[in-house]
Amino acid sequence: MLDLGLSKMALIGAVALIVIGPEKLPRVARTVGTLLGKAQRYVSDVKAEVNRSMDLEELKKMKETVETAARDVEQTVQTTATDFEKDWAETTAGLSRTESSAWEPPPPEYKHPGKNWRLKRGAVPQWYKARAGVRSKALSGAARVARYRPKSLN
Repeated sequence: MLDLGLSKMALIGAVALIVIGPEKLPRVARTVGTLLGKAQRYVSDVKAEVNRSMDLEELKKMKETVETAARDVEQTVQTTATDFEKDWAETTAGLSRTESSAWEPPPPEYKHPGKNWRLKRGAVPQWYKARAGVRSKALSGAARVARYRPKSLN
């Protein structure tokens, strides 16, 4: 790259001021700035395109390796399956159809669930309610007063 320091930039600016003149210098500086910006964008676009093409080539190579591995696995599975089918046929060749299907388990019998569908059951078990002191039955106001009224000291 070019090695442009502050002193060289000041020298270029002074020469441009003398050659171009103070009236046209701002317009020329703007034009040079826009051209430099366009050049930088063009260079970055070219770099991005090269990187994309390199990534695409790598992805194509990876795709080919995965496809060949998948084909190899498929072939081994097919050969293993055919070998298993041959072994199975040889093993079961001695058995007759009547011997293999003679015994069938009986169908399961119906068993009543033993639940009373009319009775609503809560999620908390009754033994837990009894241990924790949870009321299971509602008391009327008079029954509550009679139960919790303090005994007279007579």
